[in-house]
Amino acid sequence: MILGYARVSTDDQLLDAQTDALEAAGAERVFADKISGSTRKRPQLDQLLDQLRPGDVIVVTKYDRLARSLRDLLDIVETIQERSGGFRSLAEDIDTTTPAGRLIFHVFASIAQFERERISERTKEGLEAAKKRGRFGGRPPALSPAQRAEVRRMRDEDGRRLSEIASLFKVSVKTVRRA
Repeated sequence: MILGYARVSTDDQLLDAQTDALEAAGAERVFADKISGSTRKRPQLDQLLDQLRPGDVIVVTKYDRLARSLRDLLDIVETIQERSGGFRSLAEDIDTTTPAGRLIFHVFASIAQFERERISERTKEGLEAAKKRGRFGGRPPALSPAQRAEVRRMRDEDGRRLSEIASLFKVSVKTVRRA
């Protein structure tokens, strides 16, 4: 069975063009969400994946309707394949039900993996170079060592409440508690 999936980001947008294209591609049923693609919890997509049977093919007009990032796309397609289903994207001409389509998809997956590893390497190199120059990553502390000592003194000797101390230093109670 061919199952379509359509998605738009807001209620103002229409699903008509996607639905028409999916039905023209042979989709017997179309699942549609009106929700941001960055949200992984999408009710209709979850329902579609739950109902997927071996041999079913999920069709989308463009792969970004299914996933916002290549990593998400790979994860979703892996889920489809684990359930012995296929994936097809009309615009990108990806069809994992054919040997050539699987090859193209795996090339995309390999490129995405390579890029993730390169980003990780560059990040580590940058952090190491910064460390050699005496710089460290992360947010600077909200309170200096002297301020932290004063926070402890105010709490222990003056008996002030944490909320009062936080207000005086213009930081959160959590920051005071950590000090």
